[in-house]
Amino acid sequence: MSNAAEMFGSKVFDDRIMKATLPARVYNSLRKTIDEGTDLDVGVANAVAAAMKDWAVKNGATHYTHWFQPLTGITAEKHDSFISPSPDGGVIMEFSGKELIKGEPDASSFPSGGLRATFEARGYTAWDPTSYAFLKGKTLCIPTAFCAYGGEALDKKTPLLRSMEALNKQALRIVRLFGNDTVKCVKTSVGPEQEYFLIDREMYNKRRDLVYTGRTLFGAKSPKGQEMEDHYFGVIKPRVEAYMADLNEELWKLGILAKTEHNEVAPAQHELAPIYTSTNIATDHNQLTMEVMQKVAAKHGLVCLLHEKPFEGVNGSGKHNNWSIATDTGVNLLSPGETPYENAQFLLFLCAVIKAVDDYQDLLRLSVATAGNDHRLGANEAPPAVVSIFLGDELTAILDAIENDTPYNGSGTTLMKLGVSVLPKFPRDNTDRNRTSPFAFTGNKFEFRMLGSSNSIACANMMLNAAVAESLKIYADRLEAAEDFETVLHQMIKKTIKDHKRILFNGNGYDEAWIREATEVRGLSNYPTTPDCMPHLLDEKNVKMLTSHGVFTEAELKSRCEIMLDNYSKTVTIEANTMVDMARREILPAVQSCTAELAEAIAAKKAVSPDVPRGYETGLLTKLSGLCDRIAEKADGLEAAVRAVKDCQGAVAESAAIRDTVLGKMAELRAAADQAETMTPKKYWPFPTYGELLFSVS
Repeated sequence: MSNAAEMFGSKVFDDRIMKATLPARVYNSLRKTIDEGTDLDVGVANAVAAAMKDWAVKNGATHYTHWFQPLTGITAEKHDSFISPSPDGGVIMEFSGKELIKGEPDASSFPSGGLRATFEARGYTAWDPTSYAFLKGKTLCIPTAFCAYGGEALDKKTPLLRSMEALNKQALRIVRLFGNDTVKCVKTSVGPEQEYFLIDREMYNKRRDLVYTGRTLFGAKSPKGQEMEDHYFGVIKPRVEAYMADLNEELWKLGILAKTEHNEVAPAQHELAPIYTSTNIATDHNQLTMEVMQKVAAKHGLVCLLHEKPFEGVNGSGKHNNWSIATDTGVNLLSPGETPYENAQFLLFLCAVIKAVDDYQDLLRLSVATAGNDHRLGANEAPPAVVSIFLGDELTAILDAIENDTPYNGSGTTLMKLGVSVLPKFPRDNTDRNRTSPFAFTGNKFEFRMLGSSNSIACANMMLNAAVAESLKIYADRLEAAEDFETVLHQMIKKTIKDHKRILFNGNGYDEAWIREATEVRGLSNYPTTPDCMPHLLDEKNVKMLTSHGVFTEAELKSRCEIMLDNYSKTVTIEANTMVDMARREILPAVQSCTAELAEAIAAKKAVSPDVPRGYETGLLTKLSGLCDRIAEKADGLEAAVRAVKDCQGAVAESAAIRDTVLGKMAELRAAADQAETMTPKKYWPFPTYGELLFSVS
C-alpha cells in the first residue's frame, strides 16, 4: 500500500466494510445496537457473521478467535478454523451468528480470585459489537467480554463497559437538566500515551533478569545516563526510526490512530501517542499496541521493554491516560461553552470530577498499583503516590471566586452567579502543564499520569468513570428535586469547591514538603506500595459505590483484591528467585574467577620479589573477596526471606511480608553485586552492563 490513508483500517472489519457488505436493514440494526445499546437480533448476528467471515477469508484468514482481556493483564485467544465438513468429503467455510456472539474457552486456568474452583472450567466470551473485529495474521479476532458460568466478570472489559454505562446514565440526567433533549448518549474518550524502551535483542538474551522479569535486577550506574538531557525530543536514531515506521504501518492497518512519536527522557526510551477514541476501543487498541510494539521490535533485532522501571537510575515508563467526556452530538463536557448555561454545565462536570477524585482517591491509586509501578511512583520522574488535581491558576481563581462570592479579577467586578454571569472563554491551553501532577486539567480533558507502562488502561478508567458517575448522581438527585434550579446549582458547586479543595494543588508534586502537607495537613491518602493500597478496594464506601452502579458485584471486588495482591507477591518472588540464581550462577563465579587470577598475579610478584609492597592487585583482591562473601551472604538471606513468606496465611499477609522483608533483602543483594560490578574487569562480568544496554541501539 502506498500511503497511510490506503492502509489505515485495511485489517479491520470497520464501519466502512459493514456498510458496504451488509444489507441496509442489518446495518441500521447493528448501528442502533452499537450507538444506543439495544439488543442484538439473532438474524442480524447471522448476517454479520457471514459478511465478517467472507471478508476475513478473502483477506487470507483461516481461523477466528474470541479475543478477550482476562485478569492476567494481557490478552487471550483460542483459535478455531472456519472449516466444516461437506458431504462430498471436502470442507466448506462457515461461521454462524451463534459462534460470533458467544464462545466457550476453558476458564479454569485464568485468575478468578476464589470466584470458582479449579475444576469449574466453563467460561463464556461474549461479542462486544462496539469494538471492531480485526485480522491478526490468518486469524479473525473478535473483541469480547469474558465471564464465568455464573455470570461473574473474569475480565477487564466487562466492568469497564459497565462503568461507561453508569456514567452515561448519570451524565444524561445532568445534560437534560440543562435543557438538552437531543443527546442520546454520553461517552468518555481516552488517548493513552505509551512510553517504552528499545534495546538490542542479543544483549537482552544475555540478561536472565530481563528475560524472566522484564527489568534489570542488577546493574551499576552507567558513566552517562540522562544527565545531559540530550535524548529527550532528540534526533531519532536510524534503527529506531525504521522500527517506528514499521510500527506505525502495522498499527494503522489495525485502525489504531498512532499519531505522535518521539524520544523520551532516558536513553533508549521513546513514546507513542494515539488520537482519542471511545474508552473501551482505546483500551482494546492499547492492548494491541503493546503486543504489536513487541512483535515489530523482534523483526528489527530489538526488544521492546514495557516494564515501569527496567533500569535503576534513569526514568521509568508510564502511560498518560488523557480522559474526557463528550456527548454523541460532539460536545466536550469539559470545555467551557459560549453561553452562561454552557459555562455552568462545564463547571458542574468539572466539580463532579474534583469531587470524584477526592472521594475516591484510594480507588484511583490502587487502579494503577503493580509491583512494577511501585518502583516508579514518586521517584522524581512520575507523579507521587499521593493523588491530587492540577487546574492551573486561572481556573483555580474562578473556583475561589465562586466559593467566596467575590468578583473574579479576569471578568471585571461581576460576581460568579452561575447561569447569569458569563465565564471567560478559555483557550484550549489556558495554563502551563504540570508534569508532576497525578491528575492534571489540560484545557478540555484530564491527564491521569499515574498509570504504568504495562498497565491495562481499563482499570483506571473503570474507577474514574464510576467515581464521576457517583458525583453526577448526587448532583442530579438534588437538582431534579430543586424548586430554584439556579440557586441550588450555585450552592452545590460552591459547596463542592469548599468541601474538596484539599485535592487541588498546582505546585511541585515532587517536593517532599508537599507530601507532608498533603498527608499531615490536608489529610490526603499516601499509599506507596501495592500492599498498602489494594486492600482499600474492599472499604465499605468503595464497595457500596461500585456495586450500586453495577460496575462490580461484591464477590467480583473480593476476587480482584485477591488476584492483584497474589500477582504482586508472585511478581516479586520471581524477581527474588532470579536474583539468587544470577548471584550464585553468574555473578559469584565471575568475581571468583577474577580473584583467582589476582591471587596468581600476587603470587607471581612475590616469587620474583618477596619484599614487594602491597599493590593494586592485593587491594583489589581484598575488596572483591569481601564482596564475594557479602554477595553469598545476602543471597542466602534473600532465599530465606522468600521461604518465610510461604508461611503467611492469605494474600494480604503474604504481600505485606514481601513488602516488609523481601524487598529490603533484594536491595541489599543488589547493592553488593553492583559494587562488585564497578570493580570487576569487563572480561569477567557475565552480562551486558547498563552502558551497553542503554547506548547499543544506533
